[in-house]
Amino acid sequence: LVVGSDISRCPNTPWPTCRGYLHKRTHSGFVKGWRKRWFVLKHDGCLHYYRHKKDEGKSLPLEVVKLEGAEVGIDHSLGKPFVFNCVPQSGKRTFCLCATSNQEMKRWLEAMDKAVHPVRQNHVWEDVTLHNSSLPPLAIKNPECLGLLHQLDRSTDMWVQHYCILKDGCLYFYSSIRSTQASGGLYLQGYRVNEQILSFKQSVIELKPPSEEFKTFYFCAENKTENQRWITALKMSIKKWLPLHQAIQDFMNRPLEETRM
Repeated sequence: LVVGSDISRCPNTPWPTCRGYLHKRTHSGFVKGWRKRWFVLKHDGCLHYYRHKKDEGKSLPLEVVKLEGAEVGIDHSLGKPFVFNCVPQSGKRTFCLCATSNQEMKRWLEAMDKAVHPVRQNHVWEDVTLHNSSLPPLAIKNPECLGLLHQLDRSTDMWVQHYCILKDGCLYFYSSIRSTQASGGLYLQGYRVNEQILSFKQSVIELKPPSEEFKTFYFCAENKTENQRWITALKMSIKKWLPLHQAIQDFMNRPLEETRM
């Protein structure tokens, strides 16, 4: 689970970690050599490629390569600059790729290396939020805020109403207060909460992600007072949660007299 990800059937899909044109070496067909292709490395560690940039999101990729466990490195054997190879864990095929510059090659190698060696952290908190999402809204104990919120759908420029529950840095969405389980939800760790003015001088709640790979969200309550109530609660809820490793580090950095039992 990642920051900004969704806990339900309607995922807030993170933006790709790396994307751009690369030349791919081919030995198939009548034309042998290098073909320019549009590559997209997604947050799940899978590398997709298409014929053209415009095909992304509209057509199926030509191929999808899972990078976890793959071997990735620079290739000097061809005497051509900015060439690197990717050998998936299956070992059935080698992808020989060429970037347009040394900087571009390094950008891809760094992103691909993270996909090859994914870091996974599991916390009890994640199990709790998944459990909470299966409950009716009023069954979640001690919510930090609850009520109606309207979420801006950027694709249609329309506002969608949810009944919302805020608990431990997670915002749960319900179609109504009578729902039996959450229809969606967002992990908001690292998000910044601000009040913004959109068109028609409308005051809204902006949730800004910690990284550009995630999406920005806009919500609106019934009135300005309700907006402020949600903004205060969101800030407190997000601030309250710390990853385990950060909590341990903070504890270790405290003066000795504060850490004695």
